[in-house]
Amino acid sequence: MSAEDLEQYESELELQLYREYKDVVGIFTYAVETERRFYLCNAVDLKVRTEGGDVYYEVSMADAWVWDMYRPARFVKSAKVLTFRDVSIEEIAHSELKVPDNL
Repeated sequence: MSAEDLEQYESELELQLYREYKDVVGIFTYAVETERRFYLCNAVDLKVRTEGGDVYYEVSMADAWVWDMYRPARFVKSAKVLTFRDVSIEEIAHSELKVPDNL
């Protein structure tokens, strides 16, 4: 497989993932972003932990979808992330996701 073939394959996977995201985003309540992954979920809990003077975050999610083009099953019952980096949690405003009727 050439480098060009690999790049085309990855581009196709990314496009399929984006299309899947558009199809499923309406069934989730929260968007969660960590330094490694992007998640959609219906329940999220963020806890700040300290150990030995270090601070880290524990993010627990339920009923989640994972943005990862190499993952064969993106829907997960629960996910837990431990990170020393920033975590962004946003509530999804579903009214913004509707396509206008005049299009």
